[in-house]
Amino acid sequence: MGYIDELKQIGRDANPFFTLMGIEVGEFRNGRASLTMDVRPDMLNGAGWLQGGVYVALADEAIALALYTLLADNEEIATIDEHTSFIKGVNAGTIVATGRIIRKGRRVAFADGEVRDAADDTLLTRTSTSFAVIRR
Repeated sequence: MGYIDELKQIGRDANPFFTLMGIEVGEFRNGRASLTMDVRPDMLNGAGWLQGGVYVALADEAIALALYTLLADNEEIATIDEHTSFIKGVNAGTIVATGRIIRKGRRVAFADGEVRDAADDTLLTRTSTSFAVIRR
């Protein structure tokens, strides 16, 4: 059973990171995906803001999930490059990450992601990435 089938069957428990972070799986199809996560006090940095790596990890997971919806059964992926711009911080509430595939080639896929505040749709981070597409 593939990753997408596992997500459909058992939900977030198909991905141990989702379970650890309390990430809820939203829609995923046709090169797009969304994930939602509540910001917890144990995710904050010493200055009291959501630690930057959490934004990056959430966006990376949303983008990867979007790409999984386009993969053939014999394809896997690995992140090649990722750049995130941090626009605004949060220290409470719920955040939503979306991933969108720009182009999936035979060997490389290009994608964008955003993390927004669920309460008011404020843009928090923007991510651009490329993935290696690996045929087994």
